[in-house]
Amino acid sequence: MGAPQRDPVAVGEGLVSRAVQIPTPPFRAVLADATTPRTVWSAPGEATVVGSDAAATLTANGPDRFRRIRDRAEALFETGDVHAGTEAACPRLFGGFAFHDDGAERPPWTDFPGARFVFPRVQVTYADNGTWLTVNAVGPDATPEAVETRLEEERERLANLPDPGPVGDPPGVTDRTRTTDLDDWCTGVNAAVDRIRSGELQKVVLAQALECSLEERLSIPDILARLAEKYPDCHRFLVEPASGDASFFGATPERLVTRHGRTVETGALAGTTGRGETPAEDEWLAEELMDSEKNVHEHELVADAIRDQLAPFAASMSTGERTVRRLATVQHLWTPITAELARDEHVLDLVEALHPTPAVGGLPPEKALDTIRDTEPFDRGWYAAPVGWIDAAGNGSFAVALRSAVSTGDVATLFAGVGVVADSDPDREWDEVQLKYRPILDELEN
Repeated sequence: MGAPQRDPVAVGEGLVSRAVQIPTPPFRAVLADATTPRTVWSAPGEATVVGSDAAATLTANGPDRFRRIRDRAEALFETGDVHAGTEAACPRLFGGFAFHDDGAERPPWTDFPGARFVFPRVQVTYADNGTWLTVNAVGPDATPEAVETRLEEERERLANLPDPGPVGDPPGVTDRTRTTDLDDWCTGVNAAVDRIRSGELQKVVLAQALECSLEERLSIPDILARLAEKYPDCHRFLVEPASGDASFFGATPERLVTRHGRTVETGALAGTTGRGETPAEDEWLAEELMDSEKNVHEHELVADAIRDQLAPFAASMSTGERTVRRLATVQHLWTPITAELARDEHVLDLVEALHPTPAVGGLPPEKALDTIRDTEPFDRGWYAAPVGWIDAAGNGSFAVALRSAVSTGDVATLFAGVGVVADSDPDREWDEVQLKYRPILDELEN
């Protein structure tokens, strides 16, 4: 485990980063050999990154955590001595935020603050133009000579990693503990529906947690490899604290926002049905979803809110056609939204404006958050919150941490939620939650 790191903003120290192209080492071998805290980011159309150790760590708590992380990131990158060779290998911060402003203090979230970003000491980037090794340093030892020496050492070490062999089988589940039983769930959903019908709410997203005891300790490299094979079109991520034994990971279908220059991409993902056992049944379910008044209403609430949240930043905005997005276990309604910024904005300003979208919170936002706190008997922690990366230019990419779990050794806690609107049925919403557990649960059960 890496030594505790000083906040570079507090001590005013510079940054040195060097990168070199290398032969491609196996992803699982790189991750298995990485030093805590490990990070992984892999998204459609983006490079896959594995981070090892922390050259610097930025943390924040409270309602101003987005601004504080942004300010500290800008200070960290301000004095950088960077030679990357390609944009994909440039130094980046990886991390995320808690769902609620005050974070969570109860297990399994004890080591996850309101916001935490890691500047990896060693970063391996799998990009379209090859594989790149980046070494970063911050502090008194952050000299070009020291970093270049470490770069050569890491290049040799990665070249000699052993073959990881075939991907291991799921660890197996021996027991399950629900945070919410069916009776309590029905009571909570019906109470939320009453609030919606009275006009207090338009929509609220209610979630459940499922604690799974495992037969064997979970292999993070193996489960991420299995998720990559099954969900190649999803955002896959891993975030670990520097202390403790926890790993937060997932394969989420929902992008929160991507900013590159003044171009912003986001979208609405809401409204769900299952997959059919035959192509004909699959198509029938998709058509039923597209024609569902309840699901289309829920989806349009989300799309309208995202456009409203983005509008203050945008010089122009366009909305694509609503379609059905098919995943391995579910189908969702999906509407892409793009915008051109009126001026330069840091990606974290956009993240703060968009979180939580109505797809994971509700409308009006404050009333929905109050309902979530009143109803859910567990801490969301980082579930359904933004996870992603930022760079020196204020660019970045963030996903909503759905289809996710936090593991500690031989226990994994899964999370899933559903949108509740005026005509929601508690039993059908219960079934949808169980469906949304499947992407992670399938990779735990043997």
